[in-house]
Amino acid sequence: FRECCRFFGDNGLTLKVFFTKAAPFGVLWTLTNYLYLHAIKKINTTDVSVLFCCNKAFVFLLSWIVLRDRFMGVRIVAAIFAIAGIVMMTYADGFHSHSVIGIALVVGSASMSALYKVLFKLLLGSAKFGEAALFLSVLAVFNVLFITCIPVILYFTKVEYWSSFEVIPWGNLCGFSVLLLTFNILLNFGIAITYPTLISLGIVLSVPVNAVVDHYTSEIVFNSVRVIAIIIIGLGFLLLLLPEEWDVWVIKLLTRLKVRKKEEIPEGNGDIASGLPNKSRRTRPSMSS
Repeated sequence: FRECCRFFGDNGLTLKVFFTKAAPFGVLWTLTNYLYLHAIKKINTTDVSVLFCCNKAFVFLLSWIVLRDRFMGVRIVAAIFAIAGIVMMTYADGFHSHSVIGIALVVGSASMSALYKVLFKLLLGSAKFGEAALFLSVLAVFNVLFITCIPVILYFTKVEYWSSFEVIPWGNLCGFSVLLLTFNILLNFGIAITYPTLISLGIVLSVPVNAVVDHYTSEIVFNSVRVIAIIIIGLGFLLLLLPEEWDVWVIKLLTRLKVRKKEEIPEGNGDIASGLPNKSRRTRPSMSS
């Protein structure tokens, strides 16, 4: 536990560190989930999952500005694809008020998520398995203190009213809570154990799954503009998954292929040249006989 507490600094987990380091991340994570869930009420889940893929482009832009990461032209192109996909997704529904609000909520959720990741990298660096577990536990404590106070305040200020507990769909809430907990555990521990690229692929795979579900459960219309927007955002997301030295690897691969072709050509010429003297040697004895 003491080794994991070093993750928060030399003094470990103190009250000051709790409010200066853990609390901002708790607020960002709460806003990410709140805006995401609020957007699902406005637009279909396929559009929400596609637009949330722009989170990767926002991470690159913030990392380039804040963390001074290496500039990569292909990732700038991917960010342009993401922005173009957002505009086309908005145009697909004809700029109606409900769709524009829903798209703005998803973009805000993706922005909060990107800011969370960049600040995590800036302040805390790369967490190990135990450090990630401790950090999530601290976030859970903050969420209990922070999120519980909000509905209580709204209730006593008469901004919102609570319905009877019998009307609340406890089965759906419990199922959703279990799935959300599983998602957070796999996301945070997956990054600590395996490659982040594999975790990121799960976001892309959620798009076709949501599209199939929406096709059979809702009245979503997959017109040409929406399909092109989905393809553009997906392509931009895949471009962002390329490693930093991908261009060096491509150049090395092309160089190896050229060397192999040059080696194969002399070998072929050598075989032809070696075959000619053999034929001449065979013909000379027949002439002398």
